[in-house]
Amino acid sequence: MKKYKIGYTDGVFDMFHVGHLNMIEEAKKYCDYLIVGVHSDKIVEEYKHRKTVIKEKDRLRIISSLKPVDKAVLNHTRDKLELHNLYKFDVVFIGSDWQGTERWNNFEKVLKEVGVDVVYIKYTDGISTTLIRESLGEKNNKNL
Repeated sequence: MKKYKIGYTDGVFDMFHVGHLNMIEEAKKYCDYLIVGVHSDKIVEEYKHRKTVIKEKDRLRIISSLKPVDKAVLNHTRDKLELHNLYKFDVVFIGSDWQGTERWNNFEKVLKEVGVDVVYIKYTDGISTTLIRESLGEKNNKNL
């Protein structure tokens, strides 16, 4: 396994669950210093078209308290190149469920040009915020 100096991952981390924890713990194994971005409430509403259950300041506090996290930041963009310019990481971690998607194929190309690797972390089967929402009967509730 290649070891990196500064790693970066991000997400909404709404209704924090073991899949989120697995991702962060695995990412930390690859780097000396791990920065975890938390998407702002506004950004989440813009791209997911729904409100978060847990507000950004609380999600940031949860992520900040995790042992593998060296720094937690609130993100107002999802653009990985813009985030790289802010945080100077040399690797980005993302769940393997994104591998091969047009979005991440594009990020791989752009980040490679600035010397940033993309490492796909195995997705935790059987758990997701969507599944939690559905199990609570909130499948069609856009207010949460």
